[in-house]
Amino acid sequence: MRASLMAMALATLAGSTLAADLRVGTNPAYEPFEYKTASGEIVGFDIDIANALCEQLKRKCVFVESEFDSVIPGLQARKFDVIVSSISITPERQRVVDFTKRYYKTPSAIVVKKTVKYDGPASLKGMKIGVLKGSTQEKWAMGELKPAGVNVVSYQSQNQVYLDLDAGRLDGTVADKVEVNGGFLRKPEGKNYGYAGPDQYDVKYYGEGIGIAMRKGQKELKQQLDEAIDTIRKNGTYAKIAKKYFDFDPYGQ
Repeated sequence: MRASLMAMALATLAGSTLAADLRVGTNPAYEPFEYKTASGEIVGFDIDIANALCEQLKRKCVFVESEFDSVIPGLQARKFDVIVSSISITPERQRVVDFTKRYYKTPSAIVVKKTVKYDGPASLKGMKIGVLKGSTQEKWAMGELKPAGVNVVSYQSQNQVYLDLDAGRLDGTVADKVEVNGGFLRKPEGKNYGYAGPDQYDVKYYGEGIGIAMRKGQKELKQQLDEAIDTIRKNGTYAKIAKKYFDFDPYGQ
């Protein structure tokens, strides 16, 4: 009797663990990947992908807001279970967290006024370029622009960068090419700005694409998420989500 009750209890516990909420850390200031509607709802490509993966895992995604430069410390402090926030898979980050396989890969780019003639970092000497604190774009700007005499200014939110661009307090930004199009260039305040220079894919700064981060050693969760990414790529869910936001396949080459 006691043995059967114990078995039932363990089965119930296992079932509840499987169905437990998956707390997802995200910085909803990165349109169209994760952002807030006027009503305060968190939406975007990353959010839809996370929900699709949770559906495969038979779990519920619960989104937890964080500043971008705090997402990894927040993960390590167990404020959430994973990070789904357009976070690049880089060797530096892989030393402190584990990643799934990538679920998208898009280039970064410099954005300045259309009147600026760009022929390399030195052509931006003396300008103020805003970047997201803790991002791979900040790393690139510090490594390539700052030595050329560019004033690189880091911000807690990419939206703050756009506000200062619009107010004339910045001359440009380095950002994900797709995000800066959705978050700034296609809006009225971005009409006088455009891309400068080539698309940026440098692995040294940008890694191997965008993945889901989790604490070290969670092999079972990583395997489940990797398999879920494969499943939504194969069953058409990924393509359906992508078409809501893009006119191309964001998975990349």
